Amino acid sequence: MPAPALDRIVVYPVKSLDPHTLGRAAVRADGGLAYDRELAIVEETGEYVNGKREPAVHRLRSSFDPEAARLTLRGPDGDPAAFDLEETGAIEAWLTGYFGRPVELRRADAGGYPDHTTASGPTVVAEATLEAVASWFDGIDAVEMARRLRPNLVVAGVEAFWEDRLYADRDRAVAFRVGDCEFLGANPCQRCVVPTRDPETGEPTPGFRERFVEKRRETLPAWADRTWFDHYFRLMATTFAPESTVGEELRVGNEVEILGERPRPA
Repeated sequence: MPAPALDRIVVYPVKSLDPHTLGRAAVRADGGLAYDRELAIVEETGEYVNGKREPAVHRLRSSFDPEAARLTLRGPDGDPAAFDLEETGAIEAWLTGYFGRPVELRRADAGGYPDHTTASGPTVVAEATLEAVASWFDGIDAVEMARRLRPNLVVAGVEAFWEDRLYADRDRAVAFRVGDCEFLGANPCQRCVVPTRDPETGEPTPGFRERFVEKRRETLPAWADRTWFDHYFRLMATTFAPESTVGEELRVGNEVEILGERPRPA
């Protein structure tokens, strides 16, 4: 097996919308990756419009051009609409029309809107894990499984469920290096309803959660710390980014190395 290496860097410029793959990415002050979830669609009440609460999010396609600072949106039956990211009002008007109610587009360049507000570093999974989990379901491949699970960093050259090596118990974290960046693995990510739905249509996949839980329990590797498994609908490692990593850059092809346990950040 080749040496462990970073195979893909994936960010989600608008929280809950489509992924954007990068060749390199800097680590922000909050520990997340540049461009990741920097934008969020928000209700008048202040709640996120996301895949957990709004299935129509799944049918909304988006693409992002970081160099031109442009966002393109397309509904299931419409033509693409491209916007300069400074055109907040125009984007909000389009989204309001799509969702059928007033929404805002908020931006947070420095901190973003992470899914995990405590362990706000990039999420990590092995390519072999995506392949293994996809094999549990008929008609789902590793590409679709990645869209369902929405990882930031995909590591090649490691065995399935390798990312379960990246966390310890509730008092300790596991340090690992990706190129010049060091991270601390926090815990196995607790999954929400989003992976149970078709990422294109939002339609529920019958029996997805039950099958996932059954197979995760059966295949949980010996190196996974059972402390975290009050249930088995957990997959991927969440992370902390030490202050020394802020401003450093990840690149596809970076070597990946586990360094050992450290005290868990407060």
